[in-house]
Amino acid sequence: MVDRYQKMTASGPGALLARRLGLPRPEILERHRPGRPVLSGPVVVDGAEGGRLTGPLRELVASLPGAASGSAGSPGSPGSSGSRDATAALVFDATGITGSGGLRALHDFFHPRIRSLAPCGRVVVLGTPPEAAGGVRQAVAQRALEGFVRSVGKELRRGATAHLLLVAPGAEDAVESTLRFALSARSAYVSGQVVRIGQPVKGTAAPADWERPLEGRTAVVTGAARGIGAVVAETLARDGATVVCLDVPGQGGELRELAGRIGGDALELDITADGADGALAEHLSARHGGVDVVVHNAGITRDKTLGRMDAAKWDSVIAVNLTAVERLTERLLETGDSGRPVLREGGRIVCTSSISGIAGNVGQTNYAASKAGLIGLVQALAPVVAGRGVTVNAVAPGFIETRMTAAVPLFVREAGRRMNSMKQGGQPVDVAEAVAYLASPGSGGVSGQVLRVCGQSLLGA
Repeated sequence: MVDRYQKMTASGPGALLARRLGLPRPEILERHRPGRPVLSGPVVVDGAEGGRLTGPLRELVASLPGAASGSAGSPGSPGSSGSRDATAALVFDATGITGSGGLRALHDFFHPRIRSLAPCGRVVVLGTPPEAAGGVRQAVAQRALEGFVRSVGKELRRGATAHLLLVAPGAEDAVESTLRFALSARSAYVSGQVVRIGQPVKGTAAPADWERPLEGRTAVVTGAARGIGAVVAETLARDGATVVCLDVPGQGGELRELAGRIGGDALELDITADGADGALAEHLSARHGGVDVVVHNAGITRDKTLGRMDAAKWDSVIAVNLTAVERLTERLLETGDSGRPVLREGGRIVCTSSISGIAGNVGQTNYAASKAGLIGLVQALAPVVAGRGVTVNAVAPGFIETRMTAAVPLFVREAGRRMNSMKQGGQPVDVAEAVAYLASPGSGGVSGQVLRVCGQSLLGA
């Protein structure tokens, strides 16, 4: 769906008019293309004294495709964000901050450099989970990082984003997958978010090829015939996976076309039907010998305010969005006739939640309850399956440009687009890139988490 306002303000006359009237000017975001390097310009890496990540970060960033060294001691001149030498990313290790006075290091590093950040640039701060800090003062200082990063994300312009990565002691070697995502164009519509990196589950390893991290793996995507699900399937296939595309029989034509186009496998199945869990398990076992990545994307809306919502609307949304996910997941984790679960060791489960499940929404008590329930599933299940090398996470999209949002009334649609730090709606590929990051074998240090793909929406946290 075309955002005509964004298109207008990207033109010369439109940009001038928007500037004179003080209207928002949403940047045309840079998104990943196959072969595109992680970075395309200078990166400045520094840290507070005593930080445990500064040295490894410098080595890691220097090894990333497209990264050029920037000097921590030579900040760019303010206002130079449009120059060829503008900074592509600012990376700061805050793990050495042990008290509130040490937070001054954030100002000292970012103040002289933040205005030199390139369009669609990146700010990444790394800290320690407050509960893992060495005492009250350090915990206070590390918790302060969240307020800092969320505020920076709201101050940045021209499509730039900010991320906070909280790295548990001992998880230093598990940072690369998340850092690559945060620094790259794959995270174009993710900003102001906190990702916790803990001890990686067993079997976590860097992919042999970061461009095709899912090579040799099998994924299943529910609700794959159209919209976000179709783009998720395409993206996982791009990353090397054989994708089982699942949707209801009524979407069979689109489903088969998609599967044929990406070299996948079409499975027509109503996930709420009796025996659907067994049918899926049997298909995955017989055709593919199991599965490595499960993406629970299928979902429906039946919106009405609670006083006007009949029981059928309530039941259908809970059944598709939550109960079916529970049943399918339980079955894929059970030991089958082969003596092994259908979901193989080292597997990845990704659920599609929503910011409605975090912040709530008028007329969506059923939908918000189902999406909040998925967050509960992720958080409860992650520690249970960690011993198998399995991670469980969720993505929570905000306003994404799809056929569903195209049907939303004009003024509601425009409000949804502008009520975030990016001043625009996201694209289905933004959700798909987040799913692919969480599905990567290198992301084994990230589990039990919810990653918002919302342009740092003003709704919720």
